[in-house]
Amino acid sequence: MALKHLLYASPIYPITLRGRVPADLRLVPPRFRPGDSARGRAILKGEFMLVSYPCQLGDAPWRNVPPNPAQGAALHGFSWLGDLMAQGSDDAIRLARHHVKGWAEIFGRWDALAWRPDVLGARLSAWLVAYPVLSRDNEKTRLLMLASMTAQARHLGRSIAAMPRDGRAFDALKGLIDAAICLPGADPMLDAGLTSLSSEIQRQIKADGGQIERNPSLHLAILETCLEIRVLLGQAHIESPGELQGGIDRMAPMLRAFRHGDGRLALFNGSCEDNRSDIDVILTHAEVRGKALTSAPHSGFQRLTTGKTVILVDTGVPGPGRTTHAGTLSFEMSYGKDRMIVNCGSKPGEDPDWRDAMRATAAHSTLIADETNSLEFLDKGRIGVGPTTVSCRRKEADGAIWLETGHDGYQRTLALQHLRNLYVTAEGDDIRGEDVLEGTGGREFAVRFHLHPDVHASQAEGGAVLLKLPGGSGWQFQGSGGTVALEESIYLGRPDNPRRSEQIVVSGALDGSGARIKWRLHRIKG
Repeated sequence: MALKHLLYASPIYPITLRGRVPADLRLVPPRFRPGDSARGRAILKGEFMLVSYPCQLGDAPWRNVPPNPAQGAALHGFSWLGDLMAQGSDDAIRLARHHVKGWAEIFGRWDALAWRPDVLGARLSAWLVAYPVLSRDNEKTRLLMLASMTAQARHLGRSIAAMPRDGRAFDALKGLIDAAICLPGADPMLDAGLTSLSSEIQRQIKADGGQIERNPSLHLAILETCLEIRVLLGQAHIESPGELQGGIDRMAPMLRAFRHGDGRLALFNGSCEDNRSDIDVILTHAEVRGKALTSAPHSGFQRLTTGKTVILVDTGVPGPGRTTHAGTLSFEMSYGKDRMIVNCGSKPGEDPDWRDAMRATAAHSTLIADETNSLEFLDKGRIGVGPTTVSCRRKEADGAIWLETGHDGYQRTLALQHLRNLYVTAEGDDIRGEDVLEGTGGREFAVRFHLHPDVHASQAEGGAVLLKLPGGSGWQFQGSGGTVALEESIYLGRPDNPRRSEQIVVSGALDGSGARIKWRLHRIKG
């Protein structure tokens, strides 16, 4: 790879990317989710939303690329171009042309980040979608975009084997397939793109439909990518690979499984709530009928639905380290359209310390021992010691659900096993839990229940915590086996809008004989 980078960076390499430039596009790729016009207005003022973080870059972003790699990739990938186009004004279109031209002038030659396969693929797709508007009545922009897209597509075809081996691969492959279909002369790249797409679906999408990184937001984005590719293939009268349709058929029920009662997504492994209408649009395009998956043993999630209650539990071995959180056996709970128990969410982007804090076990609704993560985080996004075995047994009878789970993430570090049992009544208004630590290690434990910011909590005499949901229902939390307290927390379900919240904590000391913590959440009727 180092030798290839030397070749790409040589002054001779751009010459090899030259060739016949088409007079126009053959087709324009579909785009299901329109841009955000409010974010487009912010870009007119020089503010770009990159990885859920606003970056003030002015009108010369290519001379002010953020040093954070994720934000730099988002800028070079032109994920924001749809927002600017959605703004719709003449000023927005002129600025979009200005930014496309500025990128071509400064980064028209190979750059390790800007030309990384996934970044390049995302940019190609974004440019192809915006091309009809940006090139209309503007010959210079038309010629520049066609020439640049043709050169970028040629490089992508050569470098596709070096794409990241995670969810970012789908950005690279979509760009390659979009270009092969839409750019006359790029046709020979289509077979390689479709073959690689089939391979990645087989490798990354598990039998139950979950993606290997176990991130609901990423799952949504990959399903959207697959659906847009399917539509483009149909428009070009090209038969879709069987693996593509099979992946869509598996992913749609899994996406439904990730939804709370409010229609938004659960917060696991770096995901955010996402927009309900966007999720509805993707599921409509999927054309896959059926209910939400309740048990996903390959991906490691369980969905418990009784009455108006929805509980989602992480019962899987952590996936690859790029977005993985140390939240094994954490759960989220909603009642009707109200979220009650949540994980804290994620804060990717500008501050590694803040980001790592959100990945920590303490930021999840689960047990933590000795304030130590159940999964070790290493540099460069890698993971170390953590759960290698996560057990899960589910029973259902007369509408009630019983879940028995456990993980060994603390076995090597603290000589402890964490077991968690959950029971939900058929009516969904009584949830009983038990957290058990087996082993001789550790000094202290804390079982955390992070509350959504819209939940009003107050502690009563005797330690019980009373909860009032926005919809009007009241709940009571009771715990034994430790001291029950109400503490501060933070919620980043929508990462660009952190909110103060609270958490219920049941804590105590470990004396070498483990611990058994019992707790109950039940709705107060009347």
